[in-house]
Amino acid sequence: MGEFVCRSLKIVKEDRKYVDISFAIRRSLALVGESGSGKSLTLKALLGMLPAGFSVQMECESDFEPKRGSTLAYVPQNPFTALSPLTKIKDQWILFSERAPEMVEAVGLEKALLERYVPELSGGQLQRIVIAMALAAEPRLLLLDEPTTALDANLRDVVVDLLLDLQERLRFKMLFVTHDISTAARLCEDITVIKEGTVMESGPMERVIRDPESEYTRALIAANFANREFRR
Repeated sequence: MGEFVCRSLKIVKEDRKYVDISFAIRRSLALVGESGSGKSLTLKALLGMLPAGFSVQMECESDFEPKRGSTLAYVPQNPFTALSPLTKIKDQWILFSERAPEMVEAVGLEKALLERYVPELSGGQLQRIVIAMALAAEPRLLLLDEPTTALDANLRDVVVDLLLDLQERLRFKMLFVTHDISTAARLCEDITVIKEGTVMESGPMERVIRDPESEYTRALIAANFANREFRR
């Protein structure tokens, strides 16, 4: 897989610059920062879904055209709000619905769940469902908006292991937006740390975790890895 390189991404509203960053996705990149750092705005810019009033200037290069619904797919943070509670799972596949049984099995679920409703499924099952929906389009780049935040530690590990397995089989890149460096360290090879829309540090995950250059990164790592040892 070639790199997805964003040489410049600027998000502006009323002459105020909210995001001014660059990044490269070799295989999997974690975009990490506190709330309000510009992570979600970056995702929305890539998806073409910025709120009214924002403008974007983006210079990206890759071996595919980044296009939502085709080469780009999105996994939201909260599957409970992303899916309708009054509609069967099978009827919520707007695109590539014919692949629903195949993709549900690909994420380790039984096809019978397609006949059930959102309130009948667990959070972990629903997160697998939205991952299956995103991957049905066979995207080249999967955008993940803190998909493990609402899960307990065991389920977080299950979802991370699932994503790693799916990436190995289906050969897509990942951009994982999160404030949770410990989870990002298990999932991603590289990391870009941002603060108030500016890159503070970027590089291979293991190097940044073991030897962070900025005080901001050190503080984030300390908050995430208190009493834990980092293992790659």
